[in-house]
Amino acid sequence: MLKHRDKRLLLVEDTRMFATALKYGLESTLGARVTHCGTLEAVKAELAAGSDEFSLAVVDLNLPDAPNCEGLDFVLASNVPAIVFTGAFNDGTREQILGKDVLGCIVKHEPQSIERLIAAVDRALTDGRTTVLLIDPNKASRCDLAELLRRQRFSVVEASVAGEALRLLDAGEAIDLIVTDTDLNDMTGAGLIAEIRSRQGEEAAPVIGLSDHGDARLAARFLEAGGVDFIHKPFVEAEFSARVGQAAAMQKRLQALRRLAASDYLTNIYNRRHFFLTGPRLVEQCLRRGERTSIAVLDIDHFKRLNDTYGHEIGDIVLKHVARRLKAIVGEEHLLARLGGEEFGILFNGLDARRAYDFCERLRLELERSKIVADDEELTITISIGLATIEAQEAFDNYLHAADQFLYMAKHAGRNRVMSELTLLDVLAS
Repeated sequence: MLKHRDKRLLLVEDTRMFATALKYGLESTLGARVTHCGTLEAVKAELAAGSDEFSLAVVDLNLPDAPNCEGLDFVLASNVPAIVFTGAFNDGTREQILGKDVLGCIVKHEPQSIERLIAAVDRALTDGRTTVLLIDPNKASRCDLAELLRRQRFSVVEASVAGEALRLLDAGEAIDLIVTDTDLNDMTGAGLIAEIRSRQGEEAAPVIGLSDHGDARLAARFLEAGGVDFIHKPFVEAEFSARVGQAAAMQKRLQALRRLAASDYLTNIYNRRHFFLTGPRLVEQCLRRGERTSIAVLDIDHFKRLNDTYGHEIGDIVLKHVARRLKAIVGEEHLLARLGGEEFGILFNGLDARRAYDFCERLRLELERSKIVADDEELTITISIGLATIEAQEAFDNYLHAADQFLYMAKHAGRNRVMSELTLLDVLAS
């Protein structure tokens, strides 16, 4: 899912090749709307127009009419957060950038610079802005509340009924906080909280309730159900902003702790624990939407031999390389984790057997072609992949066991291949 489709980015870059590649990458990978400017004059005109607020800017330091960081200075002075993307980088440039309030700096001509920039933009948009799901059946009230939240620099996703909100959550909408009127047409506020928790488990977004009813027991029931706060209408705007802001800040801190607990210490992708905690919920969401999905287990071929030959330090370099390449291709749409040792798992979000097989084959070829430089020596690796389809609700271990069986077949058949039901059917047909 394109999770930043509600964001607008300013791309300040005078080189056509980089501008074209970045605009396409940011829009196709993240879904963000990108406005490109090649000169400082164009930037000034765009910001002066003020038609829509930019969430972030990607800025080249040297422009035809601004060779000494004037473009970056103007963007920052306009209160637009910025990431620097530059070809000129030395000790002097480093000191110059560190003295400014930028979110990051990517050097253009380094390997995978465009992928690294897209990842940096994703992190900045994810960590820097809080997305609020606002649920209110009254359109006028919803518009007023949405405007109030946007003035606090929140991203806002709107829904008029609980069912619509649950569909957004099931579709993978990245929601940090939920603000809901408790007088919904299709569900009570307490019932909504229970349904969200049953679908999202411990990662469920916190819920703030709003009501114009004077019954104090309503607030008590809402809080007992698991709501984090309850605000009576009419409210003072400053109080609403403070309480929502406090809940959002608390959620960001909790998310940071969860990310730390969910990360593999070596490769910095998700770990086995997170895969088993999150996987069942993602399967349930896919099946609820009527979609088939698939699970893959992949293994680095002859990894023990590589460790024995080159040592564990080189083995760690290989694991990090594989994780980086997998993460670059898998992205955020599917769930990727290191399951242990040289084994990785991927739970595909809504891909049927054929599309998941094609995706795995692309992964296999990409890693086979990639080169790893370790101790001035160039290494190549291959991977084997077992892929199983998920068509009905079962224990999560069953899905993983099925993928493991296909991985065993791939190893037995000679390694460096993808094995699935489709592969077996093709063999039987021939």
